[in-house]
Amino acid sequence: MTRTPRPIFESHSEFVDQNFTLNRPSIASVDQYLVSFPLELKAIPGFLAIRGYLRRYADNSLTYSTYRGHVERLFLWSLIVRQKPVAELKRLDAEAFLDFCKNPPADWVGPVIRNRFLPNQEEAAALMHASTANPKWKPFTQRASKNSGEAPVVYDVSNADYHSSKGSMSNVFKIANGFYEYLVEEQITGSNPFRKVLKKGQYSSSPQEANSTRALTPLQWDYVIDTAEAMADAEPQRHERTLFILLTMFSMYLRISDIVGRASWQPTMGDFRRDGDGNWWFHVVGKGEKVGKIAVRDEYIKKYLTRYRTFLGLTPLPGYQEDTPLLKTLNGRSGLSDRQVRALLQAVFDNALKRMKDEARENYEMDSLRIASSHWLRHTAATFDAPFRNPKDLQYDLRHSNLATTQNTYYHSHDQERALSVKRLGIRDRG
Repeated sequence: MTRTPRPIFESHSEFVDQNFTLNRPSIASVDQYLVSFPLELKAIPGFLAIRGYLRRYADNSLTYSTYRGHVERLFLWSLIVRQKPVAELKRLDAEAFLDFCKNPPADWVGPVIRNRFLPNQEEAAALMHASTANPKWKPFTQRASKNSGEAPVVYDVSNADYHSSKGSMSNVFKIANGFYEYLVEEQITGSNPFRKVLKKGQYSSSPQEANSTRALTPLQWDYVIDTAEAMADAEPQRHERTLFILLTMFSMYLRISDIVGRASWQPTMGDFRRDGDGNWWFHVVGKGEKVGKIAVRDEYIKKYLTRYRTFLGLTPLPGYQEDTPLLKTLNGRSGLSDRQVRALLQAVFDNALKRMKDEARENYEMDSLRIASSHWLRHTAATFDAPFRNPKDLQYDLRHSNLATTQNTYYHSHDQERALSVKRLGIRDRG
């Protein structure tokens, strides 16, 4: 199968203004291009996964453009060259992609930066941009335009050969690796093929990105929980469930699969069980069908579990072996999909961010909330709780197989606390 690579993602201004509730590309010509690939390549799910990743970097147009360029090349390469779904690439695929980027074929490289899309007056699809791919656009650019705000890969040119610079390959590896870390975090894929790349020392990753905590600040969490409660109070039929999901995942460090279930296990209210000492536990079937139980904090039981059950018309506390599904659709059907849960939580994050903007909070106070995802609830809760819990207890509730993982990840100061601890210390006067 021979195909011409086409641009997939729009400019920064159009990207941030699109309707993210649509599970299709916002540009009709892109949608048509992707659906033309065989179904087994999963082009639309791959597009949606990449779009979610790019949202993390949409607060800065230059950063967005840089990340877009690299991950878009990976997506096109997976569909056209490797002919595999982008979320199913393995180590050998990752190494092949890196080799491809070092010396891409001539028909993938253009001499100058071109507009990605051109106006299409004949296209008038509802809720979609009327534009079509520029036939002169290429995924790689020979040399950067002086007038462009983009940050493309720059190549050293020797006759007809195009070779990527070492600095460019560092960016390729960093961004591709970050993309798959995102896919693993969101449970879209099971492993990161770039993490397993041999000789990856030649690609230096960013220490700043490696040290990202993926946790909300205490201020941001206050806005998130206040927003969720306000949404539930204003529209209980729609958002009491959202509040319950948010607090359930946060309170017990849950992954989305722990609340929506797996093929072999569907969570019920009966998975909340009280022992002989009056302590509550939530029983789960985790990754690899591993059975576990998580200690449940009193405030969650008394304030949020009882609130949601009362709203549903149930008894305040779960009964022994109660088979009521943990989550239901608004129509009463058992269970929700992981995509539906992510969408509900993203609405809370977006509304919390809007409240912070409306209240004129500083940009630095909002930055990490702009890129937060559902998995951040687990990291946020563990980061907050670590100073008050025994590391072994937190390890068991996080279901880490290795205590070192828990200690290395969560037993450090939050940035705000670390800054505050040194801010008022003098150089001479220690009083």
